Amino acid sequence: MGVQDQLRIDIRKEADRAILCLDGELDMANAPLFQSALEDEQLASASTVVLDLQQLKFIDSTGLRIILATRERCREHGQVFAITPGSDQVQRLLSVTGVGEHLRTVATPDELLV
Repeated sequence: MGVQDQLRIDIRKEADRAILCLDGELDMANAPLFQSALEDEQLASASTVVLDLQQLKFIDSTGLRIILATRERCREHGQVFAITPGSDQVQRLLSVTGVGEHLRTVATPDELLV
């Protein structure tokens, strides 16, 4: 099974919002794939970036680090950054590390952010 089989990333742009839908596992093995997706020009031109974690089944510390770096990069570029809840494992990691307290969470990627 290749890296693309472990993590699928779909990027869509809706008005001024870029949504990255992650499906599978975000770990050290497929972190470069995720990093590459974050360089997509659709993200740079959006005023809001949402990571849709609803289909993300697993995340490790490498994935968590990339999410935090993405939040920081969005902040530096004046973009709103938010995530949707992931699987129980994803939510548990966000909770145990305390990272979840520092990430804006929306129920769905299409939720209005104010």
